[in-house]
Amino acid sequence: MRDDLPDIPDPALLDVRADGAREALEALAADTHREAFDWLFGRALDRPIHPESYPESRARFFGPSGRPASAPRDGTPVDEVFRVFRERVAPMTFNAQHPAAFSYFTPPPLPMSVAGETLAQWLQQGVDVWHAGPVGAFVEEEVTRWLADLVGMPAEGWGVLTSGGVMANLMALALAREVHLRAVLALEDAPRGRALEGTRVYASDQTHFSVGRALDVLGFPPDTLQVVPADDRFRLRVEPVEAAIAADRAAGHTPFAISAVAGSTNTGSVDDVVGLASLARREGLWFHVDAAYGGAARLSARDASRVPGLELADSVTIDPHKWFFQAYDIGALLVRRRQDLLTTFSRSPEYYASSRPEDEPLNWYEYSIEGTRRFRALKLWMSWKHLGTAGLGGLIEHNDDLAAYLASRLRAADDFDLACEPELSVVCFRHLPTTIARRAPEDIDRYQAALQRALEVDGAAWVSVTTLRGAMHLRAGIVNPNAGRAETDTMLDALRRLSEGVVEDLDRR
Repeated sequence: MRDDLPDIPDPALLDVRADGAREALEALAADTHREAFDWLFGRALDRPIHPESYPESRARFFGPSGRPASAPRDGTPVDEVFRVFRERVAPMTFNAQHPAAFSYFTPPPLPMSVAGETLAQWLQQGVDVWHAGPVGAFVEEEVTRWLADLVGMPAEGWGVLTSGGVMANLMALALAREVHLRAVLALEDAPRGRALEGTRVYASDQTHFSVGRALDVLGFPPDTLQVVPADDRFRLRVEPVEAAIAADRAAGHTPFAISAVAGSTNTGSVDDVVGLASLARREGLWFHVDAAYGGAARLSARDASRVPGLELADSVTIDPHKWFFQAYDIGALLVRRRQDLLTTFSRSPEYYASSRPEDEPLNWYEYSIEGTRRFRALKLWMSWKHLGTAGLGGLIEHNDDLAAYLASRLRAADDFDLACEPELSVVCFRHLPTTIARRAPEDIDRYQAALQRALEVDGAAWVSVTTLRGAMHLRAGIVNPNAGRAETDTMLDALRRLSEGVVEDLDRR
């Protein structure tokens, strides 16, 4: 142990060479797992989310000031740090493990994913240059090949892991700009500035916000994204996109990309990917599919047909921390041509020069907008090894079947309105008891929002809210393999039980 360090608690934790270091680290690991399991088998199963509102939560965490405290000057022993964790952190979590947590897209992580994440953090492989994480580079290459095969990319295709779908969509549209738009405009250099004016990208009104954000970040004018209305089941169809392209060409604009969705955030809807891919080919457009959620359906031999046509895309976004049941964070971008990533992102800084160029090591910074990245691949690699495609696909099928069951319950009920039949495992609906059904639309919306909050406080279950065609809906995202029919029944019973009190409270206002 170095003797020039200040007086710090638990010094044996800082140097693996110190006397007693292994014993100290094993004790730390045991304490960590005890805290985790006390939370998992206690608080996490008590209720889906803590009941406090945002202002109440801030006051509870930060104290009366409602502001973060100053950084601690001096350290504290391990047991004191864990005590603060138990008091300030553990009671305020969203509990994805709760079987009635019908959340956004936040499934509980597989235990093997958590194990892989733990090992990855100890291994500390920097995934940018090969020498900073040799095995990290290889594991990512293997697991992204599995993902590329899953969505049907050709042998020359490639994939890279990202923080999530937002980053993957940004990178996909960067490729479309650097590679495809450059070719469309017949430019010597990649288009920038005025060269981006008059260009057009087409997406539905159900597309993820990150597509518009990506175009903004990439320097495109605000009118680049042309939002085309989806059909009555929230799917983008070929005909209105084809008409929009024709109108834009006639007006002198330059269409260059279509961004489709396979599993929208709002409803889980799946665009006409096959038809849109054919349209993109005819019109000479880049075709991107945001399958961050729905792409996982390809794991199921039975349900893969619900997300057809991914193999026809130039680029595909997929998020294993959604429906692959992985610990945060891990997303992926998959592309038909490896070279497109290199063309867009590869640089050659002098400090990354190889001492032996003939080795041609795999340097992942050349394939991503990011430099150093976490060793995200290990947890998915281990989970896939553990359960296999068939095992992961079985979890998908369980969620799809439960969504179908919930939809059948809603369809048969007089006091619920099902927004549309679920294509995957998202179910949107409204509760419309007779005391609410005949009221003004804005009153019905207020009731849905208030009912969702009442359920949140009650703790029997949890759903989110979303807006569809201007109307507020409750939204059950069923991505929890622990959920069963009993939990969906409990959720519907709780909404009915809470309804009268919510109506009375709204009438008093």
